[in-house]
Amino acid sequence: MSSALLAGFVMGISLIVAIGPQNAFVLTTGLRRHRWLLVAVICIAGDLLLLTAGVLGVGALISRFSAMLTIARFVGAGYLLVMARARWRAARHLESLASGQLDTTSSVVTRALALTFLNPHVYLDTVILLGSISTHWGHQRWLFAVGAGSASVLWFLTLGRGASWLSPMVQSPRAWAAIDTVTAGIMAIVALSLIVGA
Repeated sequence: MSSALLAGFVMGISLIVAIGPQNAFVLTTGLRRHRWLLVAVICIAGDLLLLTAGVLGVGALISRFSAMLTIARFVGAGYLLVMARARWRAARHLESLASGQLDTTSSVVTRALALTFLNPHVYLDTVILLGSISTHWGHQRWLFAVGAGSASVLWFLTLGRGASWLSPMVQSPRAWAAIDTVTAGIMAIVALSLIVGA
């Protein structure tokens, strides 16, 4: 196996496995067995698009316009706080959890896109960090990108599919209240870290 390919995979997987709002959403849709594959594909496509932009050198351009990242940081934080509030409210209403209400496909797509592209960390990780690291591999930078992209494909499909297998174990309203509470907490913490510039 090419060392560039392996390095890309290791770097990609190390950046993507951190528990964040995007991973929490993939996990939740998998547990609900509702559009998890669609969500995973959107997340994968977003990563591949941004990774390609990074390898093409867009990261250097973005880093020169710090105002763009600042705007994305506050817009992303606001969206995450809205989502966190919605999850927190859902966790407090066990009767709605028991009814098995599911989001519409358009709502699921909108959330997946927002959690992918309104998160400034994804630009820092994929476009700037992975993009700049890829330059060290010279003519093998695309092998590095393939490795990093493969990590994204493997992670999101495994996370969504694994969660769907665990779905029968978390069908009670109380289990969903706990999941929604944890999800709300993750989103709120990430939002606050964005606001303070961490």
